[in-house]
Amino acid sequence: MKVLVVNAGSSSLKYQLLNTETKEILGKGICERIGMEGSLIDHKQGDGVKKIKKEIPMKDHSVATEIVVQMLMDKEYGCISSMDEIDAIGHRVVHGGSYFFDSCLVNDDVINIIDKCSEFAPLHNPAHIMGINGCSKVMPNVPQVVVFDTAFHQTMAPAAYTYALPMSMIENDGIRRYGMHGTSHKFVSQEMNKILNKADSKIVTCHIGNGSSISAVRDGKCVDTSMGFTPLAGVEMGTRCGSIDPAIVPYIMKKHNISVDEISDFLNKKCGFLGVSEYSSDSRDIEAAILGNFNPDLKTCPTTDEGKARVSKNAKLAAEILAYQVKQYIGSYAAAMNGLDAIVFTAGMGENNPELRERVCRDMEYYGIEIDYELNAKTLRQPNTVELSTPNSKVKVYVLPTNEELMIAMDTERVVSGK
Repeated sequence: MKVLVVNAGSSSLKYQLLNTETKEILGKGICERIGMEGSLIDHKQGDGVKKIKKEIPMKDHSVATEIVVQMLMDKEYGCISSMDEIDAIGHRVVHGGSYFFDSCLVNDDVINIIDKCSEFAPLHNPAHIMGINGCSKVMPNVPQVVVFDTAFHQTMAPAAYTYALPMSMIENDGIRRYGMHGTSHKFVSQEMNKILNKADSKIVTCHIGNGSSISAVRDGKCVDTSMGFTPLAGVEMGTRCGSIDPAIVPYIMKKHNISVDEISDFLNKKCGFLGVSEYSSDSRDIEAAILGNFNPDLKTCPTTDEGKARVSKNAKLAAEILAYQVKQYIGSYAAAMNGLDAIVFTAGMGENNPELRERVCRDMEYYGIEIDYELNAKTLRQPNTVELSTPNSKVKVYVLPTNEELMIAMDTERVVSGK
């Protein structure tokens, strides 16, 4: 089946056309600045040899979808000869609230619920609806499926997703742990299950990037996850603080005389790696700074020996905080699942930051975790799955590249086929 995977933003539309049988990417790209001057498409044929980037007026997502289809059928840069070759469309949707436990076909009721969940994801869900409507207008007879970031986490028990707040607020205001990155956690846990090939598997999946979340997955179902009501919760991230004492929020607001909007912006955009290091939100800059190497392109780049020493010290602390927190989640999730078979590292940092993986896996002898540090140091930018654990390790440790687009395509095929 050929599935067009769509991830719509308010002024953008990312896409991939995949063959679910071969798992091949036939074509992909992004439309940017939709509804604005200077709108453009950046398109690549599957192998990336043929690519094109050009400005094309796009007044809305319907026009952007038309252009995407035209590009996919282009004689020079395309990969299909007719629109009829697109069997289905799969949409990434950030938030499905507590309504969706699985991916599903698009209909009016589904769109209304996605719109209702916009209060939880105001920057994302309305854009997803624009993407769905755009595809409906251009390809009215092609089935569409929505795949929710939150759906995978809906198997958590009430004790795991319920906050200790008045039940009236929980029931009436929808306040609970939802989690994010569900499509990624689902993909890598399924792949890890194939490797383990055992019943009642117990896996901790570490999706670590600029935004990070850790999940406990038992026998293919989510038991717990680190992100909560919003993606702000959990471990330290690029610019997000992660979970903190809630009393810190009003304390900062009073101390610095800032508003609700300002504190939200602060916690989401000025903390994490950036806040602790006072230097950068990028883990590559953090790791380099620990070794005394600094990025001259950054405005925060130190110019004095004293400044360099401070940044290097802070960068080391920022890296250690994240590793310590990931260790905590692994330990608590092993307790929640009454055991641990495997740890999976995925996403930008998980796949490409050996130093992080080493910090996490060191001093975990109690759990029988032992990795090949030499192999770990060499494992980055690998397209394939790599086992880092030694033969003596009681817990398997893997680097497993995530593929959310493929997961969306496979889910779309499953739903459309009625499997």
